[in-house]
Amino acid sequence: MCGFISIFGPSDSNAIHDVLAGLLAIQHRGQDAAGVVTFRDRFQAKKGLGLVREVFGEKHVERLRGHLAVGHVRYPTVGLGDRADVQPFWLDYPVGVAMEHNGNVNNIHELKRTYFGQRKIHLASNCDLEVVLYVFADALMRRRSEPVTVDDVKVAVKEVFDRVKGAYSVAGITSEGMYAFRDPYGIKPAIFGKKVTPEGTWYAVASESVVLDVAGYEVVRDLKAGEMVWIGQDRVPHFVQVGAKPHRPCIFEYIYFARPDTTLDATSVYEARMELGRRLGRAFQRTGLQADVVIPVPESARTAGQTMAETLALPCREGFVKNRYIGRTFIMPNDKARRDSIRAKLNPIRAEFEGKRVIILDDSIVRGNTSRQIVKIARHMGAAKVYLASYSPPLLFPCLYGIDMSTKREFVARGRTHEEIAKELGADAVLYQTIEEMVDAVQTAGNGELEFCKACFEGTYPTGDITEQMIADIEQDRLAASNT
Repeated sequence: MCGFISIFGPSDSNAIHDVLAGLLAIQHRGQDAAGVVTFRDRFQAKKGLGLVREVFGEKHVERLRGHLAVGHVRYPTVGLGDRADVQPFWLDYPVGVAMEHNGNVNNIHELKRTYFGQRKIHLASNCDLEVVLYVFADALMRRRSEPVTVDDVKVAVKEVFDRVKGAYSVAGITSEGMYAFRDPYGIKPAIFGKKVTPEGTWYAVASESVVLDVAGYEVVRDLKAGEMVWIGQDRVPHFVQVGAKPHRPCIFEYIYFARPDTTLDATSVYEARMELGRRLGRAFQRTGLQADVVIPVPESARTAGQTMAETLALPCREGFVKNRYIGRTFIMPNDKARRDSIRAKLNPIRAEFEGKRVIILDDSIVRGNTSRQIVKIARHMGAAKVYLASYSPPLLFPCLYGIDMSTKREFVARGRTHEEIAKELGADAVLYQTIEEMVDAVQTAGNGELEFCKACFEGTYPTGDITEQMIADIEQDRLAASNT
């Protein structure tokens, strides 16, 4: 899971300030690397490993001038996280185009063997974005007109949809304008916005609405599944429906990845998490268990923790103090990094645990590393009972669309009953949300017509083109990355 922002400003403007403001707003989506590419008379870039504030300095702001810009924060799901894999990517020849994405290409190995192998193209990185860029640019190169038209971009996007399988939202720039498109199932988010200043009208596309908010843009709307937008020399947004499949946005955005102040597909992440907490509170009531306090695991569980506590007429307490200078453990590049960071990341307040029956609420339980350590901490602080609650259902299947849930063997819930999971994690009991309650809660928070990608919970992949070879290739890539 990554985050991006793409900007088309007035001709004499500099987009770099808005890009960096946007990237800081979505740093939670990727801590591995950050990069920016701008265009005025030529493409200029600054990319590096680390956080936004570590990669960019004042000298880069001065150098990266241009009214067209793309910015990206990354954590790797394909590739090993090398410097060569840092986005955005760009080509100066045979057609000038820069690109970034959020998602995962499932048939990257097949394309390397066929599409690129037959053309004798040797890719310069292990990042799957490079595959999308070459397919897009190859189609754009064959256009018969100058300048680039909306029809040219439509042909290039269709070529990507025909050849590149997976889930991806893509944004980019050419020397003449800005484009973006969302995969045919709309699994990954992409939001279009604009702002009007004395200089003129600015346009932007981003991974979350909060990016646009922070940079001062008005949210216009989400791109639809399979839709593209092109803004060329006429500076008019042209929206075109290129692919038409059932819309299946990723439900894990609402569970964990997106910021609570974001709205995706007309659904508030904050409202969704509040409703998820209420549903889980009612589920806890049905267990007959008794508790004294709800303690959410910071940060993502805080919103649901408040409403779960209200439902149970219990206090909601900050039992863990989070070190804000340690990143999100879920998206750290390998398992060892996650384990090593957990204890340094969360420090307990003894008074909130000692002698109490505590509900520790988290957004999800994946590998069990964090949960096991948290339960151990609660025991050490003198908790009388430790109930571990997740406001999402048990995670059982690998995500093949860009979330680092690597292999089937990693899921602590796979092949275990709730009682066995509790024993494995050292808790007195575990409580999960049901899939039905999860879906209904998110629908209640906004767009009641939405259906979601729930592959990590159900094992049904909405694109319908996942093969055993793809699964084996992706698992091999991620295992290799986790061992580095």
